[in-house]
Amino acid sequence: MGRLLKGPAFFQSGVRMRFRLLLWTAVFALAAPAAAGPQDKPQGKAAEQKGPEAAKKKEYVGSETCAGCHDEIYSNFTKKNPHAILETNKKRGWETKACEACHGPGSVHAETNSADDIRSPKNMKAAAIDEMCLSCHKNQPTHVGRLQSSHARNNVACTQCHNVHATGAESTQAQYRQAAGINKKCASCHSDVWASFQKPYRHKLNEGAMACTGCHNPHASFLNKNLRLTSGTEPGCMACHSDKRGPFVFEHAPVKNEPCSICHEPHGSANPRMLARAQVLNLCLECHSNIQSPPKATTAGGVPPAIHDLRNPRFQNCTICHQKIHGSNANGAMLR
Repeated sequence: MGRLLKGPAFFQSGVRMRFRLLLWTAVFALAAPAAAGPQDKPQGKAAEQKGPEAAKKKEYVGSETCAGCHDEIYSNFTKKNPHAILETNKKRGWETKACEACHGPGSVHAETNSADDIRSPKNMKAAAIDEMCLSCHKNQPTHVGRLQSSHARNNVACTQCHNVHATGAESTQAQYRQAAGINKKCASCHSDVWASFQKPYRHKLNEGAMACTGCHNPHASFLNKNLRLTSGTEPGCMACHSDKRGPFVFEHAPVKNEPCSICHEPHGSANPRMLARAQVLNLCLECHSNIQSPPKATTAGGVPPAIHDLRNPRFQNCTICHQKIHGSNANGAMLR
């Protein structure tokens, strides 16, 4: 029987065993890549042989090459498409290469005829399509902040509203010249909003007298819901309803501090003047029932005085007397 180790001798023996295990582990770890190296070399050579074909450099070949297969698209593009200016305009650097301005270099695609070898918006993400379109259109005033707009955040690409290749009556250019064409496109996504325009009191979109883009900028805005601005910083409502703009000697605070939608339903309502409530007094009392001090002669607001018996129909329509509710130059109580 072997000698039983105790004390320091036992400790030293354990350390030696651990050192040997670590040493053999390191040897095997270094030997494994060396052993695998020769087996990997044939694969590396095969990859080197396939590399030039797989990574063949794409070059521009010109629109005439594209026309060899896509003759009808090219013919319609050059005659009726606003982007056809790229074919002859030297400023943008796409002279004779208009097709490749959007689809990228086409040399490999021309050889293989494979859709995988050409850039196609059908297979691109919305952000990539936006980037492609904005490489030309980013300096146009209407596209300010396009990448931060609600359409971009919801992955709505440019090509979902704009059809580049369509011609004639089906082209985006022809459709968007009329309010009805714009409204039809917007309603294809915003069906809940379009339903509001079927109510009895509404803006005249159904009749083609207005377009959604009269109030909303589909590309971007500094306001919520892509609302347009007018006169610099005022909401787009004032572009048509300029008589409500002011300034007035006696201002009605909500007109300046709140959106018009605090009182009105802009898309459509079951109530006259597109009001948010069926009865005028209920709308007014949403604010005026919470102000404790009675109004002075030149101050609007406050709880209605005792003479206003709200059970009496004559006092249930506030605007019979307070007609200048958007602001007045004559009376602080906005009386007629």
